[in-house]
Amino acid sequence: MVTVVLMHSPFLGPSSMRPLADELASDGVAVLLVDLQMTVNEAPVHQRLMGAFADAVDDSGVSGPLVLVGHSGAGPLLPGFADALEMDVAGLVFLDSDLPTPGRSWRDTVDPGLVSQVKASVRDGRLPRWDRWFDSDPLRLVPAGLREEMRDEAPEVPWEFLKEQRPVVEWSGPCGYVLLSSFYEDAAAKAEKLGWAVERVESHHLAAATSPSAVAAALKAVVSRL
Repeated sequence: MVTVVLMHSPFLGPSSMRPLADELASDGVAVLLVDLQMTVNEAPVHQRLMGAFADAVDDSGVSGPLVLVGHSGAGPLLPGFADALEMDVAGLVFLDSDLPTPGRSWRDTVDPGLVSQVKASVRDGRLPRWDRWFDSDPLRLVPAGLREEMRDEAPEVPWEFLKEQRPVVEWSGPCGYVLLSSFYEDAAAKAEKLGWAVERVESHHLAAATSPSAVAAALKAVVSRL
């Protein structure tokens, strides 16, 4: 039996994935939700993320095989997370995220307009909380209690993080993709062309928090096909 290891976006906290973790556990899935909050406060963020992730998995006492699931900004880092572990990783699942871009930074891979918008908001070398990047609050879709918890957890990440090159790590094992929002349709389509297992949930980027049963069903379907 595999253990599903959930990683939240570096721009959010574990509460964004906790409803999904609880849903999977209630379905009898072995699941581990990793808290990566404190690792994104100082550069180099990628190095700190990988080290903290490996320590958290080791300290949890879980054994392989593992399936690593990365939401949003954690998705492109999945090969690096897998490489940091000494136990068997059976597959990677990208949850409404971009695909890996080894050796390239976030700044190199997104629309220049967004880069300019985000850079203009930097104060004292730090980004505002993720929910403040946009004209419309993305957390408005989340129920009030959880919304405030997610808002409180969202870190002010160093601008240097978005300039850091992502780890150059090769991954040749099975991969899958779960699409939640139309924003990542291109990534899902690319995953299909690569022959990956792909499931679509007609929802929004934070559906793991607001529609955990639907996301859990899609995730289990992908994991079963790895």
